[in-house]
Amino acid sequence: MAEKVYGMTTGRRVGNGVLTVVMNTIMIIFSLSCIFPLVWMFYSSLKVKREFNADIIGLPPNPTFENYAKILTNKDYHIADSLINSVRTTALSVALILLFGFVVGYILARVKFRGNRVIWIMLLMGMLIPVHSLLVPIYIVFNRTGMNNQWYTLLFPYIAFGMPIAVFLIHGYLKAVPVALEEAASIDGSSFSGTLFKIIMPICKPVMVTIAIIQTFACWNEFSFALVLLRDVGLHTVPLAMTQFTGQFSSDYPKIMSAMLITMAPIVVLYFGFSKNIIKGMVAGVVKG
Repeated sequence: MAEKVYGMTTGRRVGNGVLTVVMNTIMIIFSLSCIFPLVWMFYSSLKVKREFNADIIGLPPNPTFENYAKILTNKDYHIADSLINSVRTTALSVALILLFGFVVGYILARVKFRGNRVIWIMLLMGMLIPVHSLLVPIYIVFNRTGMNNQWYTLLFPYIAFGMPIAVFLIHGYLKAVPVALEEAASIDGSSFSGTLFKIIMPICKPVMVTIAIIQTFACWNEFSFALVLLRDVGLHTVPLAMTQFTGQFSSDYPKIMSAMLITMAPIVVLYFGFSKNIIKGMVAGVVKG
């Protein structure tokens, strides 16, 4: 009997060990499939166009950073201007989304008034409307009002479409924050704005960081509104600047990859710098909601 139990235990351990090896192998293959495109982009950016066309997958025979130098120094590409435009537009959009989303989410979660439910439902519907279905109406409005092709043009659609998810997450998070904190602050003489920004906002830091990261990625990578609403090359954002490297009959892929790596660098650094905050914010939002 003891030998039978021992054999069953040993067989179970062997089975678990095999399953572990198989799962680890699958995860390693999956990880490599995600990492390899970035590695391929990097060493392909060190080729010239002729070398890339001769061997797409192979390593560069004569590695050179010539593509990076040309992209950064050639004013015709407008990469530096596009980076500045993207940083400015993204930073302002995310800051205003956080501010407005926090205030609106707090009011909807705490203040009971007629129309509260209607506003909440309208904001939720904003997450269901396909963004691209509004391109034409927004273009017509912006064109007639003279708001298109300005440095601030993209702020309006970015904030408008970023608000629903921000309000939704903050509203759900605040539902689990005790009202007693605000009542205690009021008794101690704190003003409404003091309570809102000095007590409640720090408590909402995890979900605010999550919203900031999500909206940063969304604003940085947005292409459709920038393409439709901006005509001046000097106002183009990073996604629009990338289209300059593609011609009608040919494309300079090493330069495209060099430009992609340059424009990806800020957002990749941001992601790895705040990856732990993203996970904490997501988990906190799920638990609190």
